[in-house]
Amino acid sequence: MTHNLKKTFAVLLLAIFGSTILYNCEPDVDSLGEQLFIKDQVDGNETLYDLIAYNIDNHDSIRSDASKLISEQNAAGGFTTVGVLGAFTENQFGGQKASYITQLRMPTDNFDFTGPNAKVDSVVLVMKTPYYITDSVKAPGAYDRSDFPVGNETVPVSIDKKTYPVFKYGKIGGQYNSMTINVHEVTTFLDANAKPFTRSNVDVSTGGLLGSAVFDGRVSTIAVTKKSDNTAVFNSTNDFRMKLDKDFFQTRIVDKKGMPELQNTANFIRYLRGIKISVSETDKYLFQFSPNDMEIVMYYKYDKTDNGTTTRPQTTLKFNLGGGNVHIGQYAYNRTGSQVSSALAASNDTTGDPKLYAQGMGGPSIGVKIPEEAINKLKSLYEKDKAGIVSAKIRIYVDPLTWSNKHSKFGDSRFSLLPVNKDKGKDGEFVSPGFTSDLMAGFPLYLINEKPAYYDFVITKTIKGIVEGPADNVVVNDKNEYQFKNNVLLINQGAFARVVSSGAYFGPTFTTRAFDMNRTILVGSDKSANRIQLRVTYGTKK
Repeated sequence: MTHNLKKTFAVLLLAIFGSTILYNCEPDVDSLGEQLFIKDQVDGNETLYDLIAYNIDNHDSIRSDASKLISEQNAAGGFTTVGVLGAFTENQFGGQKASYITQLRMPTDNFDFTGPNAKVDSVVLVMKTPYYITDSVKAPGAYDRSDFPVGNETVPVSIDKKTYPVFKYGKIGGQYNSMTINVHEVTTFLDANAKPFTRSNVDVSTGGLLGSAVFDGRVSTIAVTKKSDNTAVFNSTNDFRMKLDKDFFQTRIVDKKGMPELQNTANFIRYLRGIKISVSETDKYLFQFSPNDMEIVMYYKYDKTDNGTTTRPQTTLKFNLGGGNVHIGQYAYNRTGSQVSSALAASNDTTGDPKLYAQGMGGPSIGVKIPEEAINKLKSLYEKDKAGIVSAKIRIYVDPLTWSNKHSKFGDSRFSLLPVNKDKGKDGEFVSPGFTSDLMAGFPLYLINEKPAYYDFVITKTIKGIVEGPADNVVVNDKNEYQFKNNVLLINQGAFARVVSSGAYFGPTFTTRAFDMNRTILVGSDKSANRIQLRVTYGTKK
C-alpha cells in the first residue's frame, strides 16, 4: 500500500524527534530524518511481513512473593501492592483458584497486653480492596442505635453505612456474587530465603480453620458517631471484615505472655507461622485486594487498677500483616479439557501457533520471532533504495471466533513486551536485557483499535536498530548491544509498574503479571487475513 506522506510529515517528525529528545542519546538527525529532509515530499510504503508467534508454557508458575505484587511506586516513595482471591472456571483457559498466604507479626516484641489478666473479646480480619465501583453505591442512610458498645459502656450512636461492589473477573450477578472466604493457620515455616516460597505454586500445610464468612462481592464504608456530641466512635473505609476464632488467639497468643514464643519476631514467626486466605468455591470470580493494608485486630480486656479500684477496659492489638512479612500469591489451575491445554501441548516455535493464549498469574505467554528473511528484505531496502523506516508495529488481532471477552471490557487487558536473550536463566526463566529502545525513547508500548479489536505494538526504533545498526562483527557497548539484535520478543499479560510521581516505568522486571486477572486469545501465525504481522512503513525519495 502506497500513500503520500506530505500531509503527515510534520506530525511524524514531531513524534520521532520529540522522542529523540526524550531519549537523549541521538543528538544528530538519524537516517530517517536525512531521507525526509532531502526533499519536501516523500513516498510512503507499507509492507507486511508474517511473523512466527507461538505459545509459551510457564507451567502455571510465576514468582508471586511480595516483591512481585507491586502495582506502582506511590507518591510517598513506597509501593502499592495487590493480591488476588477467588476462583473461576471457563472452557478456554480451564479452572483457576487464587489464595493468599502471609506471615503476621506482633506490634512489639515481648508484648505485655497492657496489663494482667488479658481476655480476648473478639478478633477481626480486615481486608481492603484498591478497586471498587463508586457509581454503584448502596447508601440506605444513617440509622440510630441506642446500645453501641464503647469501652465498658453502651452509648446511643448514629451509623452511616455505604457499600460498593468490587471489580470482579469471572461470573457476575445473582448466585455468583457470594463466595465463602476461609482463613486457616499455616503450619509450614515460610522461609523468605527459600525459592519455593517465592513461587505461586508453593505447597504449604495448614492447620485449623480460624474463621469463615460469606463475602457478597461488596466492601463497606462505615462511620459511627456518638449522638451526644457527634464525636467519631468507629470508622472503616472500603473493607470487608470477618470474625476469627477468639479462643485460638487467647490460647496461642495471650496465654503466651512473657514466654519465649513472643519474645521477638524470629521466635514468633516460627511459632505462629502465618495464615492462608482462600475460598471454598471453584467457579465464581476473582477479585483484587490490598495485602499491605490488611490487618488482624484483636479486641481484649485487661485489669487496670487506679487508687485501689480495678476496672476492665477494652483495648486493641493490631497484628502487622503488611510489609516485612513473607507474602505469597498461591495459584492453582485445572487445565483438563481446556483449549489452552491442547494449544500448549502442540505449540511450535518454528512455524508458529494459529491461536495465541496470554494469561496473567503464571499462565501462558507469547513469543514472537521476526524471520531473518524479513529483516534481510528491510536491510536491502535501506541499503539499496535508501529507504527510511517511518513506523514499525506488530499487529495482533483479538480472536473474534473464540474470544468475546465477556468477563472484562476490551482494552482492560494490559500487556508488556520485552526483548529476551536466546539463553534462559538458571531457573529456566526468560531473561530480558532491558526495555525495547522504543519504550526508552518514550514511544507508547501499543495502540488499541476496538472494531475490529487489535493491538499495535510499537517497535519502530527496535526495527530501525536491527536494520540500520552495526553489522554483526562490529563490537558495541554491552548495555546497548541488544538494540541491534533480532531478539525474540516476549509478550506477557500484565502492565509495567510505574512511578506515580513521574509516570516512568519502574523497571523491566516489575510488571503486574503476578496478579493480573485477565486472559486473552489472539490470532497467531495462521493463514487468515488477521494473522499476526509486522507492518513497516518506510519512505523513499520521489
